[in-house]
Amino acid sequence: MKKNIAAMALLAALLFPLSVGAMEPVPTKAPKTEAVPDNTKGLFVVIADADPMTQMMALVLAKETVLQGKSVQILLCGPAGDLALQKSREVMMKPLNKSPQMLMGDLMAKGVPVEVCPLYLPNRGKTEADLIKGVTVAKPPVIAQKLRAEGIRLFTF
Repeated sequence: MKKNIAAMALLAALLFPLSVGAMEPVPTKAPKTEAVPDNTKGLFVVIADADPMTQMMALVLAKETVLQGKSVQILLCGPAGDLALQKSREVMMKPLNKSPQMLMGDLMAKGVPVEVCPLYLPNRGKTEADLIKGVTVAKPPVIAQKLRAEGIRLFTF
C-alpha cells in the first residue's frame, strides 16, 4: 500500500510540477510569420446541397472572393440546381436578408458565370427555358479544363 502511494506521489510530481519556474513560459504573442504569397487566381465553386444555409455560405464566400479581386465560377448540381430555376422557392437568410438566389444574382451581375450540371435539366423534367437569365448548361469538357486551370481552387458545398 505504501509503495502504491509513493508511486502515485512520484507520478503526480512528474505530471504536475509544484514550481511555476519549472513550467515552460507561455508566449504572450503569436510568433511572427512571413506572408505567404497568394497565387490563387480564383475559385471554382460546386454547390450540390439542397440546404439554403449551405448554399448561402457558399455564395457568401464566393462574393468575398470576388471582392478580394479573384475570379469565381459556379456550378450548380443536384438539388442546388433549383437555384437556377425562374420559379424556385426562396428562403431569406439573416443577417443579409437575402435569399441564395438573390446573392447568386448579385454575383452574376458582377460577371460571375453560373452553370447547371448537364444532368440537372433532363432529370428534373426542365428545359433551358426554365432557367433564370444568364445561367447556362455546363459542358463537361470545358468544366474539366476549368478545374485543371493553374491557380484555381475547388470548393464544394
